[in-house]
Amino acid sequence: MSCPVCKKPTLLDYRPFCSKRCADVDLGRWFAGAYAIPAEDQSPEGTDGLDDDDPTDTRH
Repeated sequence: MSCPVCKKPTLLDYRPFCSKRCADVDLGRWFAGAYAIPAEDQSPEGTDGLDDDDPTDTRH
């Protein structure tokens, strides 16, 4: 297995990384938002997904 940051062979102590430095680089990328999962809006534009005829909705 190779390190996802620098592609060097991994070390057991830092797996899946090769060093603490590469593990920290990866963590920094997560904090910076470099990794993201694309999402699609499930509700049509202009609606908040609530049924306007719902009598239990107390936000009217």
